[in-house]
Amino acid sequence: MSVEDLEPITPEAALDIYLDERRGELAAATLRDHEYRLRTFTDWLEEQGISNMNDVDVRTVHQWRVWKREDNGDRDPCNIMTMQGQVSTLKQFLLRVADLRGVPETLPDRIRVPSPSKDEQSDDTKISSERMKAILDYLRRYEYASRKHVSLLLAWRVPARRGGIRALDLEDWDPEDGALSFRHRPPETPLKNGVSGERDVILKDWVAEVVQDYIDGPRIGIVDDEGRSPLITTTHGRPVVSTIQSWMYDVTRPCEINDGCPHDRDIDECEASGGGEASKCPSSRSPHQIRTGSVTAHRTAGTPRPVISDRGDASEDVLEQHYDKAGNRERARRRQKHIPDDI
Repeated sequence: MSVEDLEPITPEAALDIYLDERRGELAAATLRDHEYRLRTFTDWLEEQGISNMNDVDVRTVHQWRVWKREDNGDRDPCNIMTMQGQVSTLKQFLLRVADLRGVPETLPDRIRVPSPSKDEQSDDTKISSERMKAILDYLRRYEYASRKHVSLLLAWRVPARRGGIRALDLEDWDPEDGALSFRHRPPETPLKNGVSGERDVILKDWVAEVVQDYIDGPRIGIVDDEGRSPLITTTHGRPVVSTIQSWMYDVTRPCEINDGCPHDRDIDECEASGGGEASKCPSSRSPHQIRTGSVTAHRTAGTPRPVISDRGDASEDVLEQHYDKAGNRERARRRQKHIPDDI
């Protein structure tokens, strides 16, 4: 297909068509991720004065990648793992646009998706067990049985993903056994691993007590558009995953639990102390980093890997590579506990 064979189409129109075609092919959460990633690209094209996809070529994509890596607007610049996801999604988008004769059919094949090394594929950042204990102690004292308290407990003690926490309904709680049933209910509340991610998790008595006190206390009784009663609720109904994420960024800031600022910032002037900006605190932690800290703490405490795998819905290989971030000496100490004194 030559340039003369292309048919004009705006980036916005191309994105609308792409999202419409992928709807039904992709899980709702994945489709939202694609829309978020691609909208940063189409918005960037508009800023560059490019209003026709016919004008997008390899150099355009390269310039966008440089911008993502070094600037990225008001967001954090992309690391190589984030860039891999961004470029992979863009390549899928360009394949569909090529079918529309919006870009040359050879363009998608010329886009190289980054290939991070094994070390780069895994984020070593985690929250320590000591910090988490301090945060949970604070919440137990000052925000007991709040939705933040319950969400953080489930992320740490299960360890549950934010999507799994969001998916829970009131009927998934069994107060007699102190158990939660994680169920795959697409399209509104899918589990990451689909039906294979379904499992029941029995909580320790003191954790179950917090969940029950939340239900009996501050939980807002509400029914969503599907006629379901979410376990964790807001005034608007079932929280979106980004809301749960923001709660975790909030409560993992040292200043949030009156622990001062380890970065020598003026808390009143700090950008991370404002609403919705908690992720800008270097000490705040994402749900993934909380989950990573939880897996590491469980393994260090002697919890067998298959137990964490079943409770947290992750294969043992994934736990090993992406979640267990113990150092070499810590792993050696774990092994030493299983070595007999006399054989």
